[in-house]
Amino acid sequence: MIPRYSNPEMEHIWTDQYKLDTWLKIEILACEANEKLGVIPKGVTKEIKKRADFDQNRILELERVTKHDVIAFLTNVAEYVGENSKYIHNGLTSSDILDTSFSLQLKQASLLIIKKLEKLLIIFKKQAIRYKDTICIGRSHGIHAEPITMGLKFALAYAEFERCLARMKLAKKEISVCKISGPVGTYSSINPKVEEYVAKKMGLLAETISTQIVPRDRHAYFFSTLALIASSIDRIATEIRHLQRTEVLEAEEFFSSGQKGSSAMPHKRNPVLSENLSGLARYIKATTASTLDNVVLWHERDISHSSVERIIGPDVTIALDFSLERLINVVDNLVLHPNNIKRNLNQLKGLHFSQNVLLKLIEKGMSRESAYSVVQKNAMKTWNKSSSKNSINFFDCLSKDKTVKNILTVKELKEIFNNKSYLKNINYIYKKVFKD
Repeated sequence: MIPRYSNPEMEHIWTDQYKLDTWLKIEILACEANEKLGVIPKGVTKEIKKRADFDQNRILELERVTKHDVIAFLTNVAEYVGENSKYIHNGLTSSDILDTSFSLQLKQASLLIIKKLEKLLIIFKKQAIRYKDTICIGRSHGIHAEPITMGLKFALAYAEFERCLARMKLAKKEISVCKISGPVGTYSSINPKVEEYVAKKMGLLAETISTQIVPRDRHAYFFSTLALIASSIDRIATEIRHLQRTEVLEAEEFFSSGQKGSSAMPHKRNPVLSENLSGLARYIKATTASTLDNVVLWHERDISHSSVERIIGPDVTIALDFSLERLINVVDNLVLHPNNIKRNLNQLKGLHFSQNVLLKLIEKGMSRESAYSVVQKNAMKTWNKSSSKNSINFFDCLSKDKTVKNILTVKELKEIFNNKSYLKNINYIYKKVFKD
C-alpha cells in the first residue's frame, strides 16, 4: 500500500463500485444492441434499466457459493430485475464483461497518467529556461568531462518525457478495445454489431480478432510502457541523488521547515523523495515480466493472466501516478547551489579545456597523436596534484610547456580557456527540443 496517496480519481477507477458499475453498463448496452437487432423484445431494456442494481455484499455472499464473480454478479442483478433478467448476458461470456471493463479501467488510468506527464513537461521546460545559461561541469563515468548547463539537464529530461507522453498515448490506444464476441471469439452466439455498438458507446474500439479474451500482447505493451516511464523517472531521481551528495551538492531536494533527516544525526538532509522514486521504479519495472508471460496462454484461453492483472492493474497505475506527482513536486521545488556549481566547475583547475587545447594544436599543424600526448602530459601534472596544496593550474602548465609555447601564444591560450565557448550552440539545442 502506497502511503499518503491522494489521487481519488485514480483510486476510484480501481474500486469494486466502479468495476461493477462498468459491468452493469456493458450488460445494459449489450441489451440495447440486442433489442435494436430484434434479438430481445422491444421495451425490455427500458424496464431492465429501471430495475437494474446490485449489492456488493450480496455479490460476495453469492461468490462464496458459486466461486465465480461474474455469475455472482448476474445472479444478484437478476434479483433486482426479475423476469427480464433472462435477457441480460444474452450470448455473452464472462470475459466479454471482464476484458471490456478492464480495458476501460486502463484507458481511464491512462488519461490521468497523461495529465501528469503533461504537467511534468511544463515544469521541466520552466526549469530548462530558468537555468539555460547556468554553466556546470558535465560528467562521463562520473568523472569531470566538459561543461554543460543545468538548463540542458532539464531540457534533456523534457525531451525524454515528451517521448514518454507519446508512448503513453499509443499505449492508451492499444488497450482501448472492446471484446464482445462470445465463447472463443467466433460470434457464434452474439451478433458482431453488439460489439460495435458497445464499443462506440464506451469510447473504445472493437477488437480486431479475439479468442475468448482480448489478446494479452496489448496488455504487455501497456505495462511495458509504464515500466519505461518508471525507468525515466528513476534516471531523473538518480541524477538528483548524485547531485545532492555532500561532495557535489550542486542541487538538493527542498527541505521544509520542521523536516528531519535522521533519527540519529540532526544535520542530515537526505534525498529521500528521489530514493523513494528509485525504489518504486524497481517495483513497477519488475512487474513487466509477468505481463510478458501473460501473452502465452493455452489455446483460446486460460485464466493464469487474471490473478496477475487483478493485482498489477491497480497497483502499477497507482504507483506510477504517485511517482509522477512526486517527481513533479521534487523538480518544481529543486534547490540549486550556484557557488557549489562554480566550485565543482573549477575543481580540476581548468582540465575541462583539454579538448579545446588539443583541437587548437591540431589546427596549428600538429598531428593528433603528438597534440594528444603533450596535452595529456600537462593534464596529468594538474590531475596528480589537483587535491594537494601545491596544485597546478592547467593553464599555467601549458603556458610553461616549450612545445605549446612554440605553437600557441598566451593570448591564444587564454581565448581557449573560456567557458562561454561551450554555450555557442545552446540556442540550437533548445530550438530542437522545444520547437519554438
